[in-house]
Amino acid sequence: MTRFYRLRAPRNSTYTGDLDVRRKWGGLPGVRCPECGASWSGSATAYPSVDLSLFDERKFFAKARPEPFDEFVRLREWVRPLVPPGARLLPGAEFGPLEGVATGTFGSFFLHFGGMRLIRREALEQLLAVGVRGLRAFPSEVRFQQENGSELWELELYPRGRLHPDCTPERPPACPLCGRDYFGFPDEPVLDAASLPTDTDLFVLSDFETILIGTGRFVDAVRRLGLDDIDIREVPVR
Repeated sequence: MTRFYRLRAPRNSTYTGDLDVRRKWGGLPGVRCPECGASWSGSATAYPSVDLSLFDERKFFAKARPEPFDEFVRLREWVRPLVPPGARLLPGAEFGPLEGVATGTFGSFFLHFGGMRLIRREALEQLLAVGVRGLRAFPSEVRFQQENGSELWELELYPRGRLHPDCTPERPPACPLCGRDYFGFPDEPVLDAASLPTDTDLFVLSDFETILIGTGRFVDAVRRLGLDDIDIREVPVR
């Protein structure tokens, strides 16, 4: 049986890396939902592969601001053909590479900011070379203040698996119109076996997009290659 692991930044990193960055093309606005009454922008998903440079509509993605629901839907459907097939487009989803400035030192991974999953180019190449599946990554436009800085690429990850209902007993139903599905992440998460992908070794949860999950194949490769600056904790499956 395949094992699954939660991946995140270590609590006490030995590296000093920090970023002052923004998303090149901005993202979808927040939304004021006429069904549930919430104003929110909760997505932690970014699609660095999306290029809006040739489209006049890009000006509408420049600022994350609450918009009437009809305007959010218009922008969501306009950008849908530009994102990978099956990609989720919740309020706040962002597009294009990161651009800005990096300072300090970086390990193999940089997972310290929500919605940003960065990897050094040489670490990415090593993982691909040993057969880790489903890795899509794109070069960032982050420049280093110091010479000989690491080349940082951004992983483009898709929401796939879900939490098992038994570990979120107080979870309210999602809004049928805007999709808002707000609940606290459980102290003892359990993954729903039937929802987990079999064709990729790295993904985020579809009902909690800040949570990065790797398979045993991914974790074995990370450990065998000696890649660092990543905390690995197994998550049970039911």
